Amino acid sequence: MPRALARAVALRAGPKIDSDVVAELAAGETFEVLELAGINAWGVAATPRLVGYIDADALGEAPGA
Repeated sequence: MPRALARAVALRAGPKIDSDVVAELAAGETFEVLELAGINAWGVAATPRLVGYIDADALGEAPGA
């Protein structure tokens, strides 16, 4: 499910907070959520087309919500 980011967030290689940062995502960018697990969302960052984990609380509303 595509979601706009409510705030800037790091895209991490793994679910742990100290995992390597793959990219920095800006507020308003689209993130395709594939799975929500606890405090993390795993999916695809639309702009750099990279897969990784973000803090789930950085997700904004789903389109049409």
